[in-house]
Parts: sequence; structure tokens; C-alpha cells
Amino acid sequence: MTEMVYRKDFDAWNVEKKRINALSRPVFFHVREVWWCSLGVNVGFEQDGKNQHFSRPVVILKTYSTNAALIVPLTTRSKKGAYYFDLGRVAGREAKAVLSQVRFTDRRRLINKVDTISKDTFEKLRSAIIQLNLS
Repeated sequence: MTEMVYRKDFDAWNVEKKRINALSRPVFFHVREVWWCSLGVNVGFEQDGKNQHFSRPVVILKTYSTNAALIVPLTTRSKKGAYYFDLGRVAGREAKAVLSQVRFTDRRRLINKVDTISKDTFEKLRSAIIQLNLS
């Protein structure tokens, strides 16, 4: 059986990352919001972004001043298991949070806000992240 090799475009991501780094626009974000975020092209099993901005939706878990946040990436693929949390409909599509991919990000990677999840769903998401990653 041959293994399919996926070639990641690190060069195109590097060009986009330089553009993002030069941004100086204000971005105002809050806990529970869902944003498109330029996650980039990453190594191995780390969650990659898609499209020309190498982006995917994320939930803002915690803010660190006005410049950075702790985020969890989302997927619309039908995934099951301990690493995924079903958020229901987010920005018009069924979405799951990828609990094992929580990360810190700079505000300049945030592209646009698309939704806000309920307080109840957010608390359940937080509990699932803590359960998986810190227990």
C-alpha cells in the first residue's frame, strides 16, 4: 500500500506570514467569539489553515491584553472521539473544536469575526479542554 504524500506549501505561507506580521490594524476580539484565523502551514499533525490566507475558524478561549489570545481551532469534518468537541452550528455549519490543538496566537492572525458561541457551550468546551489537556 502506498502512502499519499501531502506537500505543504511552506514558501507561500512564509510570504503570507510576512504580510500578516506587517499589519497594524486594530483588532478587537473577546472570549467566546469565533474568528477566521491565519494558522498557517505547520509541521506534522499540527492543525493547518486552508485557502490563500492559510486560515480556519477558531474560538477565542482567553485574551491576553489586546494583542494576543488563547484559541482552539475548529473543523467542519465529521470527527468523533476524545479530541473533538461538538459545538453544533457555528457560522451556519456544523463544527467541532479540535481540543488537542489549543494554542496562543497574536491578534494580527485574526481575520474576521463570524459568530459567538453561547455561554453554556463555552463552559462545556472549557471543561472538555481542561479534562483532555490538564488531567
